[in-house]
Amino acid sequence: MSSGRSQFTSLIVASENPSSLMHAARTAVAAIVSYLIARLFRLPEPHWAPISTLIVMQSTLGAALPISAQRFAGTAIGAAVGALTATWFSGNVWAFGAAIFLIGLICAVLHIERSAYRYASITLAIVMLVTRSASAWRIAIDRFFEVSLGIAVGLMLSAVWPERRPPNWKLDAKTPAMP
Repeated sequence: MSSGRSQFTSLIVASENPSSLMHAARTAVAAIVSYLIARLFRLPEPHWAPISTLIVMQSTLGAALPISAQRFAGTAIGAAVGALTATWFSGNVWAFGAAIFLIGLICAVLHIERSAYRYASITLAIVMLVTRSASAWRIAIDRFFEVSLGIAVGLMLSAVWPERRPPNWKLDAKTPAMP
């Protein structure tokens, strides 16, 4: 059992990209800022902004930019397809499955990154499957703005407060240099 335990431990104990107090501080500040801005704009579910910020803040700015663009595009696609599908086929599980496939088809035809497809599908599920009193279009638009706000705050904070590696950090062929 000890070899299984050491294998598991090796999966979670950092050898190349350890957490740091600076990273924790940056992440906490970014999450709070995005939540407060979402509340300032009276977005109905402000918790989606810091959730998106937390995703962005887990990478350096250079690494966060592509995933942020993918999340932005995926959220837009998922919100639009979700609103359309929910408007015409509210509560229909087969329409939900067809919409997931349609999003995959759109992403494949446009050669969109698989991560964007994942985010589009998640957004579609939130728009279509979570019961609310607002229209599907209102839910989709709100989700798009909440997620976009979180992405923007995470990217801006990463740009103005970049994470620095400790001076004793050893670069190797697998570890990209930070800006």
